[in-house]
Amino acid sequence: MTITNTKMKIGITVILLILMMAAPMFLSEFRLSLLGKFLAYAILAMGLDLIWGYTGILSLGHGVYFGLGAYCMAMHLKLVASEGGLPDFMSWSGIDKLPWFWAPFHSAAGAFLLALLVPMAVAFILGYLTFRNRIKGTFFSILSQALVIITVTLFVGQQGYTGGTNGLTNFNTFLGLSVAEHSTKLALYYVTVAVVIGTLLLCLWLAGTRLGKILVAIRDAENRVRFIGYNPVTYKVFIYCFSAGLAGLAGVLFVLQEGIISPAQMGIVPSIEMVLWVAIGGRASIFGAILGAVITNTAKTTFSEAYPEWWPIIMGAMFIVVVLFLPQGIVGTCKQFAAKRGWFQAKSDSASPASTPLVYSGLEPEANPLQK
Repeated sequence: MTITNTKMKIGITVILLILMMAAPMFLSEFRLSLLGKFLAYAILAMGLDLIWGYTGILSLGHGVYFGLGAYCMAMHLKLVASEGGLPDFMSWSGIDKLPWFWAPFHSAAGAFLLALLVPMAVAFILGYLTFRNRIKGTFFSILSQALVIITVTLFVGQQGYTGGTNGLTNFNTFLGLSVAEHSTKLALYYVTVAVVIGTLLLCLWLAGTRLGKILVAIRDAENRVRFIGYNPVTYKVFIYCFSAGLAGLAGVLFVLQEGIISPAQMGIVPSIEMVLWVAIGGRASIFGAILGAVITNTAKTTFSEAYPEWWPIIMGAMFIVVVLFLPQGIVGTCKQFAAKRGWFQAKSDSASPASTPLVYSGLEPEANPLQK
């Protein structure tokens, strides 16, 4: 029996939902908290897959957008914990008045909104300036790393306003609920599951629309896309901002469950690890992004517990093996294996980076979903 692409997506989505909803029955509170954190990472990975796997833009700076979203929510949590006074680290630094840019974070809704808008605004500035000047490939990746260095240096240096290297922590409540209570942790986990499923459906829908086809066309032949009447800059800036917004959302869910955010979690190493999640799971596969984020971080946690001195080497070796022997990632390799045996019928317009040359039918400029 041959399984179509649509049936496979529906089946995998249902299986993922069942597994995630049933996890609290089998995992300890600690392991469930880890899974919730990994699922937050999966949201970021899906956005990163859209920008890298589908559009061909390798961003090595998504740790910044993740960190900005997390800091926005952490600032609200810190103000709540301070009970209307100054956060403790500000008092230690000799600051006697709350800075003006902290004021909007008194509101939980305002903090959540800014956690999405701030990363998207930063992404818009970087994306517009670089894509408009046709900077891409290695040069864009280097610029995204430069953004990481600048941001981390700024957050570490401004200790009186950001908490410095220690970051923001010691949160007590969120929306009046104690974040230490098991019921609150369980609720946050299920909220994360709901957001993961919602993000998954949104990304799958987006990838299947005309916009998704244009993104793949830009990845495979940007000059041809420009020649037939589209402005690639518009699409690249849009999807880059969208991806940054998902990273910010992931940061919100992360800090609510982890209870801390620091510059170390938005630096160069975390930003590169985020790319590894997508590479291991499989580029241009939304399901692969989820799988890569969860498997990679589960392996990292397991190895770091069992082999604290060797786990970085083991993780590096795992990535090398995947790159050399599974260049399409876990999901891509499984698809190829199933297709060769007639178990799976891939669509002709597959977004895989290794797919056949792009066919531009259906991309007429007059049907442009995002006009020039």
